[in-house]
Amino acid sequence: MAQPTAEVRDARRRLRALRLALSPGERLAAERAIAAALRRLRVFRPGKRVAVYLAMRGEVSLETVLADAWSARTRLYAPSVTSRRRRAMVFVPLACGASMRAGCFGNREPLASADARMPPLHLDVVLMPLVGFDADGNRLGMGAGFYDRALRGRRRPGRTWRRPRLIGIGFACQQLPRIEPSRWDVPLDLIVTERGIIEPGRRRPGASGGSSA
Repeated sequence: MAQPTAEVRDARRRLRALRLALSPGERLAAERAIAAALRRLRVFRPGKRVAVYLAMRGEVSLETVLADAWSARTRLYAPSVTSRRRRAMVFVPLACGASMRAGCFGNREPLASADARMPPLHLDVVLMPLVGFDADGNRLGMGAGFYDRALRGRRRPGRTWRRPRLIGIGFACQQLPRIEPSRWDVPLDLIVTERGIIEPGRRRPGASGGSSA
């Protein structure tokens, strides 16, 4: 994976600063609106396999929807880094009240055995944190490429089966006019912000608000 350009590094710094600058009230209101949008998308349904994330500093928290997901008997999974050097990540079960450990980036990860891993292409939906995004479904992550590597099976030539559905989660202030994708990037199917639901190719948030994940 190539090193990011100075322009990309600057964009990441600027966007992280923007989301950290949100006041507690702005953040809470935005996270409630994002939770409402996820409910409209019917992401959390009985028996569905959905990967969520446990937010790091500045990221949109999903805490308000986890209880909904467990109540709906959705099977939740969370990322777990297995090798920082190889930038390898897997998805492990996330149960209500699960024991946690500290991840290598200061995040939280569920304690789970290796045989509990869920192959990424067996998931129905993956909710992905964003540093930046554009309306075409291109994303800026933290730059290490963990998600792109874990989900690389979606890039196979001629592959039409688009599972799992990839939904980026971010604040509206993180949107950029255009992100130039790299060949290894895995594009998003939807983006959810406090302003609505963005379907790549459409420019108006909320245009696909009645669709189901």
